[in-house]
Amino acid sequence: MKLSSILRLPALLGAMLLGTAAVVEAEHTSNWAVLVCTSRFWFNYRHLANVLSIYRTVKRLGIPDSQIILMLPDDMACNPRNAFPGTVYSNADRAVDLYGDNIEVDYRGYEVTVENFIRLLTDRVGDEMPRSKRLLTDDRSNILVYMTGHGGNEFLKFQDAEEIGAFDLADAFEQMWEKKRYHEILFMIDTCQANTMYSKLYSPNIIATGSSELDQSSYSHHADNDIGVAVIDRYTYYNLEFLENEVRDTSSKKTVGDLFDSYTYEKIHSNAGVRYDLFPGGAEAARSRLVTDFFGNVQNVEVDGHKNTTLEEDMLALSKTIAALRKKADEEEAISVGKEDTTTTEATKETQNGTLLTHKSQFAKPLTDDNWLVKKLSALGAVVGCAVLWQMGSWLESGQK
Repeated sequence: MKLSSILRLPALLGAMLLGTAAVVEAEHTSNWAVLVCTSRFWFNYRHLANVLSIYRTVKRLGIPDSQIILMLPDDMACNPRNAFPGTVYSNADRAVDLYGDNIEVDYRGYEVTVENFIRLLTDRVGDEMPRSKRLLTDDRSNILVYMTGHGGNEFLKFQDAEEIGAFDLADAFEQMWEKKRYHEILFMIDTCQANTMYSKLYSPNIIATGSSELDQSSYSHHADNDIGVAVIDRYTYYNLEFLENEVRDTSSKKTVGDLFDSYTYEKIHSNAGVRYDLFPGGAEAARSRLVTDFFGNVQNVEVDGHKNTTLEEDMLALSKTIAALRKKADEEEAISVGKEDTTTTEATKETQNGTLLTHKSQFAKPLTDDNWLVKKLSALGAVVGCAVLWQMGSWLESGQK
């Protein structure tokens, strides 16, 4: 085999790998949720109940704890004022304990800070940070970002100690986009003047919604007299009502538009807002997204089931090339072994003091560039080629089903 033919192997492999892009095309391959409560103190019980309600819903729809980042600044379940220790409820009938026995809090107490939130989004964390506290997303990840707490015009307070501004949030999302950390984001916020928090966003592929306009408050829905405080906010309550009644499992066809259309002033007591302009295709494309694309663990993967003749021809050519390389390597090895058997000869015979001395010399086979390159490329081609053939076969088999 000519050396030029061997050198064309990487190009052939590259062309085949590029060809696979036409076979498999995915909209998004993972779903993540970042759920943030920014309030501490007992009288903010409802904010913790808000975020735990969303947490329970996304888990019900299939997103695992490994892909949920939960930030709780206060442990209401263990607060001495809690008449029902170890529990958190969002409804006066206390039918569902949101805290339960299966909850994983990733950031707790004073870990819930503006700095940690931005570092989480942008992945600017140290090597010591465990994987469970990192947002391990990529450019095929859909992310639900839900925030609740006390806020105002273009700011949201974190534990009454600091604030995150609308520009801070916008810049964090832009860093995520530049670093290819998301495919699409649904940003939801329940706080006073919530809609101002997404007013400065400028990164693509984001749908944003909030509970109230500028100069409007976000109101609680109802209180539990036994607990003594409000247990959920109106905006979150009616989002949950829609999700519980209309999106019972991941097969639901309800869209983001259907969810947004369920918002009314009569129910929420403020003007909930929506922003579509950052989304490719505008309002029509954004509203057509399924609710489960963000709240559920649904990946949209499209496989081209048509027979790809060109790909099969390339696979056949690659297999022939690998076979030829292996044959060439075997021939070289056989020749090498034969030469080694004949290179040990009587090199010199000398007579010294009447004694015949026999000196045997063994000459090593010189290592040529052609021999070395053939062996290395044949081994590389065999390994890479087998891996490619196996993967292509799996894709073709699944595409023909």
